[in-house]
Amino acid sequence: MIAYCGIDCRSCPAFLATKNDDNDMRKMVAEAWSKQFNTEVKPEDINCDGCLAKNGRIVSIFRNCKIRKCAPERGLISCAFCDDYPCEKLKYIIDYVPEAKARLKKIRSTDLTD
Repeated sequence: MIAYCGIDCRSCPAFLATKNDDNDMRKMVAEAWSKQFNTEVKPEDINCDGCLAKNGRIVSIFRNCKIRKCAPERGLISCAFCDDYPCEKLKYIIDYVPEAKARLKKIRSTDLTD
């Protein structure tokens, strides 16, 4: 459940609200993200099965995420394996989500041949 960008979907409030079918949490997340992303996010928009879900629901403001489009087009399971890492698309994540940055760094250092 680690998204291409390194965010752990299992700790994402949108994923948790969806998993627990928690309308109060959906409302709280919608209000917070409306402020954070300077756009209107409605509670009913907070439904997400995780960024890697092939046919799952994705929060409306992230449906057009450039990272979610780029990684699969390059055949990557994580941005950590990209030759262009870190790229401009990852800048927001790298700058504002230290846990995701640390996860990508750890993934990059993993020897998959073991």
